[in-house]
Amino acid sequence: MSQAKFQKRMREKARQEKAEAKRQRKEERAAEAEAAAEEPDEPVAPQDEVLAQLAALHERFDNDEIDFDTFEERKQELMAKLAV
Repeated sequence: MSQAKFQKRMREKARQEKAEAKRQRKEERAAEAEAAAEEPDEPVAPQDEVLAQLAALHERFDNDEIDFDTFEERKQELMAKLAV
């Protein structure tokens, strides 16, 4: 076998192995994402409780007890707890 054919065959084999490894990594990431989606990150709090906390947060912001950045951060945390 000539040297050129051997080198080409080795390049093709390396390319196929790289593609296979990439496909396996992609499948593993998809499986991990699916498993993570099935398990909730935080237990969902009762909506009435979350809405009451949100109302209290708005009241504290209106009374200038907290700044806007803190208000937005806590509001996002509470909104994430609401079941949609």
